[in-house]
Amino acid sequence: MKLTPLERRAERKARNQSAVDLNLVALIDIFTILIFFLLSSASGVELLASPKAVKLPESVAEKSPRETVVVVVSGADILVDGRKVANVSDVMATQGDLIAPLKDELDLLASRQVIRADNEAQSKALTIMGDKNIPYQLLRKVMVTAARANFSDVSFAVTRKFAS
Repeated sequence: MKLTPLERRAERKARNQSAVDLNLVALIDIFTILIFFLLSSASGVELLASPKAVKLPESVAEKSPRETVVVVVSGADILVDGRKVANVSDVMATQGDLIAPLKDELDLLASRQVIRADNEAQSKALTIMGDKNIPYQLLRKVMVTAARANFSDVSFAVTRKFAS
């Protein structure tokens, strides 16, 4: 049987065209595993998330950060674990060293039951992320309030400056 040139061309095109079937399920599985691996390995990095409003002081401290209650003191607000508890202007206007809303929040966090006895000392630890331009009087009020809420282990977050 003799094929016309048009039929020969159609046959040659059909022969050269391979049916590539992309299996999306396998591709989605691979990406899911990759994302899970990246998220689980990134949790081992010991960094404190620093809000953009807070410029930390520099230090040559060698101690790595640990997971504690974080009190952020910026130029405008005081936050505990990301929740705003007080305005700096209101705190500076009050007499005395006790910051009542901060103490209430710290008391609430301290009242949570610790599951393992090993974590008991860590539950009373506090990290203060204070802007390097905040007045000492404000920092003193935050530290006194933390001490009154029975947070005995107070640390300051700093930016690591490498000694030259």
